[in-house]
Amino acid sequence: MILDMFKKNRNIAKELEGVPEVEQPKDVVVCKRCKNEVLRENYQRNLYVCPLCGHQSRMSAPQRIEMLCDEGSFKEHDRRLRTLNPLKFKGYTDKIENLHQQTGLTEAVVTGSAKIGGMPVAIGVMDTRFLMASMGSVVGEKLARLFEYATRKKLPVVLFTASGGARMHEGIFSLMQMAKVSAAAGKHSQAGLLYITVLTDPTTGGVTASFAMQGDIILAEPRAVIGFAGRRVIEGTIGSKLPAGFQSAEFAQDHGFVDKIVPRGELKETLQRILALHVGHHK
Repeated sequence: MILDMFKKNRNIAKELEGVPEVEQPKDVVVCKRCKNEVLRENYQRNLYVCPLCGHQSRMSAPQRIEMLCDEGSFKEHDRRLRTLNPLKFKGYTDKIENLHQQTGLTEAVVTGSAKIGGMPVAIGVMDTRFLMASMGSVVGEKLARLFEYATRKKLPVVLFTASGGARMHEGIFSLMQMAKVSAAAGKHSQAGLLYITVLTDPTTGGVTASFAMQGDIILAEPRAVIGFAGRRVIEGTIGSKLPAGFQSAEFAQDHGFVDKIVPRGELKETLQRILALHVGHHK
């Protein structure tokens, strides 16, 4: 019976990841929200947004970098950093290697330098394909180094967050990354430099509780899930029901945690305007 329960959970997990039960034609995408079929070519041209209902699917780090950065300007940092297994967690090393083979990523965040609208930036993009972009030691180290680089070079930081929170496989080592990245972001701020966060779906757990909410300007994609603990955990703790949509980007904006919700098609232009104001301020 217990084994059957785990089999059921694995099937549910596949459905949540968007794996269809019936194989679809390769040139067609089925929208998760409206369930309509959309030509893959049109879907990709529309930045992975359903043209029928406006649902924004998750994007990989390379896709976001291609969408936002000036062509040929992105230079990746710290790609050689590799995840270890400090707690000797069974199967963790193999899982990391398998994800590397599947995604081409070395970890759950891609960092580097680039130009957006001709303006130099330090940029980081978290990728949910890699252990749900959970925050492990290498994720924290890459982000801390990104802020340190930006501080030395006097660059603004643009960070796209998406995470399930701390990485259970690394225990306390994962939680320590909250303080490490926050400290590096603090020094960047003390230098008078701009930090923009873009909260994408989902941004949760320790990432939300630390560097995701430290931005000078906090943007979010429409209907992105933004929160710390899950609904059931919070309701069980406070002993009362929470309002519908309380962990949405719109709810966060209404309560002052997000400055602006920006549709994906307007994101590059919005970042360019913000960066131009910052560059003008520092001239």
